[in-house]
Amino acid sequence: MSSQPSQNQEARKFHDLLAKFETAMLCTHTAKGNLRGRPMAIAGVDEDSKVWFFTGVESGKVEEIVLDTHVAVLCQKDRDLYVSLSGKATLQRDKAKISELWKDSFKTWFPGGKDDPNLAVVSVVPEEGEYWDNEGFKKIMYLFEAAKALATGHTPHVEEGEQHAKVKL
Repeated sequence: MSSQPSQNQEARKFHDLLAKFETAMLCTHTAKGNLRGRPMAIAGVDEDSKVWFFTGVESGKVEEIVLDTHVAVLCQKDRDLYVSLSGKATLQRDKAKISELWKDSFKTWFPGGKDDPNLAVVSVVPEEGEYWDNEGFKKIMYLFEAAKALATGHTPHVEEGEQHAKVKL
């Protein structure tokens, strides 16, 4: 019997880690083909790890998503937790979804509230993700492995499926 986690377990762990974040860098492609990242408040994360953001319909990211729906979402928490996902973005003006995801703190960017005429949502449907988790006891394990690696001249051992995994979503 294998001790490797199943794809479903890895996808669940990925979701649970992703749900810890309140902000992310959303990376899009510019008209010239360059990558452009900007910080975004995460409005929500669905059970299938779909990520939701609010945006202004007149923002540069909207034009970039229309040109190329392939995006990346990158999250970092201190030096202990990193999550990356790539997927396809869509733009929506669904009033029900806006109401479901709305928090009063979003009024900072959308003073008209849920009915702001400039308000839209971006959903990112993930295709694959990756995480690096050194929170809690895993941090102690990693520091031990890093010290051992320095002493022996070898690279640190990382527990696949626990500390790191690539996940098809």
